[in-house]
Amino acid sequence: MRLESDTVIQTRALLFDMDGTLIDSRVLVEKIWKRWCDENGLDWHYVLPRLHGVRMLDSVRRFAPPGVDVNAAYERLYNEEVNDVEGIVPIPGALELLAALPQETWTIVTSADTTLATGRLAAAGIVPPPLMVTGEIVTDGKPHPEGYLLGAKRMGAAPEDCLVFEDAKAGIDAGRAAGSRVIAIAGDHPEEIADDVEWIADLTALRFESYKEGVVTLRVV
Repeated sequence: MRLESDTVIQTRALLFDMDGTLIDSRVLVEKIWKRWCDENGLDWHYVLPRLHGVRMLDSVRRFAPPGVDVNAAYERLYNEEVNDVEGIVPIPGALELLAALPQETWTIVTSADTTLATGRLAAAGIVPPPLMVTGEIVTDGKPHPEGYLLGAKRMGAAPEDCLVFEDAKAGIDAGRAAGSRVIAIAGDHPEEIADDVEWIADLTALRFESYKEGVVTLRVV
């Protein structure tokens, strides 16, 4: 359900996914993965809707056909993604919203590891927050809630007092499993968002209103 204008949102901490939520890396990631799928005889139309929002190694393990060296495939894909940041841009409204938010009110929970995350954020002009949760420091990646539970803990807030921003089903499921409110960033594909998930098109839809007594107030515009 799309959030209506003038909706007021209050939370104690904001937990942002990275890819598809704060930065747009879709074209880059899909280019690299489609090439690998074509080389290995994989059905790209099957892989694509299951690719985003999860850790790269988990995806390689899931999709690598029999006989493919999973570790070698991961190293190749990882190096390609680390070394290619061309075309990565911030999601509309991301820079403005993050600049308005007090630094202690938000962090990032991403499936990317620290090296990949910091490189992509830098390409988009975003400084990584000090309490960022990255893929290599959790045992179980999204859709498991571990990352968001750790993010809430680092922010000193109960999971149910946190607001999660996500774009992919795995991340939405992870945020919900953690007990947090989830708002999806739908971009140009709102039809992919489940009917019972709140969503906005991008972060231009949100305005920071205030931060008082540990509570952040946002308004949908």
